[in-house]
Amino acid sequence: MCGIVGYVGKDIAYPFLIQGLKRLEYRGYDSAGIAVSDGSLRVQKCKGKVADLERHVGSDMAVGNVGIGHTRWATHGEPNDRNAHPHFSMNGHFALVHNGIIENYTELKRDLEQKGYLFQSETDTEVLVNLIDFFYTEGEEVNAETAVRQALARVVGAFGIAVICEGEKDQLIVARRGSPLVIGIGQGSYFVASDQTPMIGYSENIIYLNDNDMAIINKNCLTIKTVEDKPARFKISRISKSVGEIDKGDFAHFMLKEIFEQPKTIGDTFRGRISADRHSISLGGLLEVLPRLTVARRIILIGCGTSWHAALVGEYLIETYARIPVEVELASEFRYRNPILSADDVVIAISQSGETTDTLVAIRMAREKGATILGICNVAGSSVARETDAGIFTHAGTEIGVASTKAFTAQVTVLTLLALKLAFERNEISSNQYSILISELSGIPDKIRTILAGHLQIKEIASRYKEASNALYLGRGSLFPIALEGALKLKEISYLHAEGYAAGEMKHGPIALVDDNLPVVVVSPRDSYYEKIVSNIQEVKARKGNIIAVVTEGDELLKEMVADVFEIPDSHPAVTPLLAIIPLQLFAYYIALLRGCDVDQPRNLAKSVTVE
Repeated sequence: MCGIVGYVGKDIAYPFLIQGLKRLEYRGYDSAGIAVSDGSLRVQKCKGKVADLERHVGSDMAVGNVGIGHTRWATHGEPNDRNAHPHFSMNGHFALVHNGIIENYTELKRDLEQKGYLFQSETDTEVLVNLIDFFYTEGEEVNAETAVRQALARVVGAFGIAVICEGEKDQLIVARRGSPLVIGIGQGSYFVASDQTPMIGYSENIIYLNDNDMAIINKNCLTIKTVEDKPARFKISRISKSVGEIDKGDFAHFMLKEIFEQPKTIGDTFRGRISADRHSISLGGLLEVLPRLTVARRIILIGCGTSWHAALVGEYLIETYARIPVEVELASEFRYRNPILSADDVVIAISQSGETTDTLVAIRMAREKGATILGICNVAGSSVARETDAGIFTHAGTEIGVASTKAFTAQVTVLTLLALKLAFERNEISSNQYSILISELSGIPDKIRTILAGHLQIKEIASRYKEASNALYLGRGSLFPIALEGALKLKEISYLHAEGYAAGEMKHGPIALVDDNLPVVVVSPRDSYYEKIVSNIQEVKARKGNIIAVVTEGDELLKEMVADVFEIPDSHPAVTPLLAIIPLQLFAYYIALLRGCDVDQPRNLAKSVTVE
């Protein structure tokens, strides 16, 4: 969600701050701002994009070697200049940027108003910066560090903050509870950000702060303790990304680049996990917990949005091949309904960023109930990676486009590997079947390249549907989640209303929507559901629906029945979901492009949802 950057060191802060904010644009935001200090605090902020801020900033910001910056996604108060971060304290002593939500801000604000504090914005963040100011000005011999600690002791809720103080030059204070912060270590400089992306090219070594950590950073000194001023445990890691990962290259948008990267990212995800002879799968991250996993009473997959759709695919695969009962839960619902869990259950949390708040709170609740907790995520050092018993990293690399593409297929790849590994360990498939399925998965990157080679035909088809107002996506079995994901991609970036539905449920309600204005996308390759899905297509066709079908290459029957087709290579049903989603991603991309939408930064959306 919102993005934080900070700098303290030997150089002018502004260049890193503005570059860092640009690199965090993928997180989603509606306003931006920076604050720098050269003995006095200077703030510039505005509604809109970082480019708007850059035009708004005058030469007076190119001073000072300590500063903070922020891209805000509105939670308290509408998007406008006044509510944008950073926020000043009333007395002008502090500037602060904040991710998260202060749940008791109303109570704190009332207390501060009684003490004479006035507020300029509608935000909970301005309450926090004034609370820090109160302790700083009212206490005896209180410094900025102590004031921040005292204020955070009063706070209920989640936060990632960066604070600079007018009276304590060349010092930056940061703290986190629930919202991620990373510190980059440079030569005579320190960098702070919500993730490691802004630090690429500036720092090689980073520290992921743990929940309740607080860091006091000066040009030549870094001190990390807990918010309660107790010793904190941390480790220094190497930065794992390159400049090339955050550059569009020759592509018009990050989303298109990331769609085209999928042959590589899927291959990277199974590389080193599939043996050279394609006879076995090794999941080193699960080595210690594999015995518990193979005898689990049930597996519960949890995720949000696209990760939930990946989990639905995983449910079909694990139950079909490993024969372990699987439940799939939306993390945002799971945590609130007091689920029945035991030590025989395994909960697997799926998150691209590893920082999704709903997912993190859900796994903490599951841990309290005694379940084994595993993680599937894309970011080493993330909260999910640190708070689970074991897990599997995807290798999708940095995903900048808000609408997830390569992260989704990497997650499905991991779940496929897991399903096949468990199936073999539990003797549910033979060695020969195991090898066949592994070979099928190994062949997926080349088959996706074949689909991508026909992307301009998909663009041409998209041009015929760009004026539609609604769309319906249908699928069966493991391809029902693909219909859900295809519909999600379309509505995320084109703002068309789209709905994914199980094809067998058509006659139970959705068929009422079908007319000659409704595009109906049917995921219908040749598999065990083929005859049933053909019947569903006939139902739609009889009501004059405009049908676009995802079909197996060479399917002449469906080509004659429907208006348009997206062809995918023939494949085993276990791996077909990885192929079927590719044309749907491209279709959504080209619809959005032709409608003039902001493909990489769709309105109202954030990449990493770090508030509940």
